[in-house]
Amino acid sequence: MEPAYKILIADDHPLFREAISNVIASGFKGSDIIETDDLESTLEVTLEHDDLDLILLDLNMPGMHGLNGLITLRNEAPSIPVVIVSAEEDKQVVLQAITYGAVGFITKSSPRAQMTDAIQQILNGNVYLPSDIIRTGKESGHRRSRGDDNPISPELLNSLTRRQLLVLERMSKGESNKQIAYNLNIAETTVKAHVSAILRKLGVHNRVQAILSASDVDFSQYLKR
Repeated sequence: MEPAYKILIADDHPLFREAISNVIASGFKGSDIIETDDLESTLEVTLEHDDLDLILLDLNMPGMHGLNGLITLRNEAPSIPVVIVSAEEDKQVVLQAITYGAVGFITKSSPRAQMTDAIQQILNGNVYLPSDIIRTGKESGHRRSRGDDNPISPELLNSLTRRQLLVLERMSKGESNKQIAYNLNIAETTVKAHVSAILRKLGVHNRVQAILSASDVDFSQYLKR
């Protein structure tokens, strides 16, 4: 039997709450869904339900003041995972949301199947980032400054083993540990060990920061060696 989850949808648009409720109801049968429409009521619910498995948080509902609302929510309920669900598609906003404690970022324009997969990855303990946004730095054509998104230095990349580079490349494409294990034909526990080593060598605190830092890396250049 599929596990049932308790999920809070915090969004001030009734139609979107209904849409995401339908996604959860069909993809995660038996789940308990709670809805709020502003930050104040969201904070109240998190205090009443400390057993929440996930909060789906809109950045632009009343009381949020952008990412300030995320910071407040993380301070009040640090043990409950929060994923941003937003119409915002700016890479810097995604980066800041992760820096402030979100475990994922789902765009409201995501197809239903992609949204279900994203929620599943997060419930499994992984992080989720939209690969199209993470790759925008390459595709947009605008000139990026040296310090944008804390890019990884060549020296740090050269400190990674070939297998670690392959794992990081897969991570930067948004693949979960399970997908990486399958694609590289190695055990999932081995992938987790590689991920831990990658985070340590790159000096980042979590998987998301590693993914964002590696978003513009030309892995073919380093895998030639």
